[in-house]
Amino acid sequence: MSRKTTRLTVDHLAELADPVRSCLFWELSPVDRSRLDASERVAEKERWLSEVLREWGSCGRVVRLDGRTAGHIVYAPAAFLPGAASLPTAPSTPDAIVAATAWIDPTMRGGGLGRLLVQAMAADLVERGHTAIEAYGDTRGRAEGCVLPSEFLGSVGFKTQRAHPTTPRMRMELRTALSWKDEVELALERMWGAVRPTQKATRPIGSVRAASGD
Repeated sequence: MSRKTTRLTVDHLAELADPVRSCLFWELSPVDRSRLDASERVAEKERWLSEVLREWGSCGRVVRLDGRTAGHIVYAPAAFLPGAASLPTAPSTPDAIVAATAWIDPTMRGGGLGRLLVQAMAADLVERGHTAIEAYGDTRGRAEGCVLPSEFLGSVGFKTQRAHPTTPRMRMELRTALSWKDEVELALERMWGAVRPTQKATRPIGSVRAASGD
């Protein structure tokens, strides 16, 4: 099965399942979200993505399996994510980019696609000179929702930055070693099947090394 990641575009939103494609938890404040109906939410999501792409650049990755979008991750500077202000562990640290949310098709979960998206996000941000990612976790174990499960974040390399019973703020340092960027890119190439694994073992991938799973 062919799988690869690519930059999130407005066209990809149409391929995402509801309510994912209309979720505005991060993009708008609670008051502004409450004023929109379902169709307006989809249009606002597209408008938001277009604005961030224009003003900041790439703000997400999608993973595609045999040409079909199977999941995505969204990230941006905190200024583009006003919905985070309602969380008890806000605000994020000024130097960090915020990983807002991610989603994997339920029929595709358990195969490492979540980790693949996080690694693609990290590689993009390292390339652009950023040094840290923060995310708000959900400790309640919910499979669906706009806030990522803290268990998932911990499994892909995030550590607690500010503790909270239900919504800890978690952080991943990107510059853990001088060779971090090259190692991430090599790992992504091997996961995509672009190169054949060699017999020589490589070092762990910095702060994104973790136990198996999504």
